[in-house]
Amino acid sequence: MMRMESGAAMVAFDSSLEAGVEAKYSAAGMTYSKLPSSRYRGVVPQPNGRWGAQIYQRQKRVWLGTFVDEAEAARAYDVAAQRFRGPGAATNFVPLSAEDEEGALALAFLAEHSKAEIVDMLRKHTYDDELRQSKHPGAGTFGGSRRRAQSYHETARVMLFEKAVTPSDVGRLNRLVIPKQHAEIHFQFWSGAAEASKGVLLNFEDAAGKVWRFRYSYWNSSQSYVLTKGWIRFVKEKKLKPGDVIRFWRSTGPEKQLYIERRDAESPVRLFGVNIWDGRAVR
Repeated sequence: MMRMESGAAMVAFDSSLEAGVEAKYSAAGMTYSKLPSSRYRGVVPQPNGRWGAQIYQRQKRVWLGTFVDEAEAARAYDVAAQRFRGPGAATNFVPLSAEDEEGALALAFLAEHSKAEIVDMLRKHTYDDELRQSKHPGAGTFGGSRRRAQSYHETARVMLFEKAVTPSDVGRLNRLVIPKQHAEIHFQFWSGAAEASKGVLLNFEDAAGKVWRFRYSYWNSSQSYVLTKGWIRFVKEKKLKPGDVIRFWRSTGPEKQLYIERRDAESPVRLFGVNIWDGRAVR
């Protein structure tokens, strides 16, 4: 509990209270007064003057983050509502529509990320940046899964290296270690940015056209290059196990596309990918 004293009156902001309630202490005792309510759905005022966004799922509150601007919090709610409840969800602003190109791209982006991932982006205020990166020209993130899968077979490429995944690569650490010698040679274009920041976003696409997004980072503690954020989800859905071989490829063209191919330890199963990093480090 945080207290602020002024004269005979004292104001306390109790974190145990529901959002939007300010507790006031005075000589006459403690009273509660409601903060001004928001005009937007899913938005609640905060004692510090900011605005919180929240959504309910199965009678449980999911906190979407705190925002300086009330309308910004409302837009965060709209994003979550359309991911949690579909395109027909009630929103504060005009909902996304598959009838226009921008709306279709945004809806596809929502569909290709889990609810937890979207909530994480909203809380960290990275949703807009990640959506913008997914639309980078030439990235091929959207525009038809079948067309993207077909383009893989038509693209000239060269294999960079391969790695048999270890038990720790497919464990609970949520990371794939890229051998340092290969990272510094073949991923040189991204490694400098990975070391200087929290990482860069790489998008990988499988044979079915599904996009997987991982963060390429450098860990000072172990002095290793890793793929993180979303890797464990990929491991579980594709049922990766120790011994499976991951092969990395690069297109021979100027577009700097990266590909990944998975070969099962027992039978060949292929997954393909495209890197769409647009040169900006993740903050």
